[in-house]
Formats: sequence, structure tokens, C-alpha cells
Amino acid sequence: METSNEFRYKRAKEKIEEIKAFYGNLLAYCIIIPFLAWINYNTTSFPWVIFPAIGWGIGLLGHWMNVTGNHPFFGKDWERRKLEELMKRDEF
Repeated sequence: METSNEFRYKRAKEKIEEIKAFYGNLLAYCIIIPFLAWINYNTTSFPWVIFPAIGWGIGLLGHWMNVTGNHPFFGKDWERRKLEELMKRDEF
């Protein structure tokens, strides 16, 4: 059985991995989208680069919300209330 310190350490390691994954995603976005914009500018007059920029940007925003816990609908308060509700439901 895990001790409290082991559990906190494991959770902290998981959080660090989530943060690293977000920064990797952000770095890729900052490199690839300008490259796609350059290709778009040099090949056609239609600004197709906005589609991957917006789509990936929405995904990046969702990733950021998961990492930081800033969910407009499913934030920490919602999570706490739902946990309490489910725990009460399982009481005998």
C-alpha cells in the first residue's frame, strides 16, 4: 500500500509530465504554424493556414485548461461537488 508521501510524489511526477507535454505541444505549434504560413504565403493566395492554426490552437487551449485546471465548466469546484455526490450515493 502506498504511503501519503509516495502518493504525493507520484502525483507530482504525473503533473510534471503533463506540463512538459503541454510545453512540447506549444513549442511544436510555434514552429510548425509559422512554417505552414510561409508555405501558404509562397504558394497560394488563399489563406488556408488559418484552419490548422485555429484547430490546433483550440486543442492547445484545451490542453492548457487540463494542465492548469482552469475549466470554465468542469473546474475544481465541479469536481469536488461531483465527488461528494458520488460518495453520498454509495453510502449504506
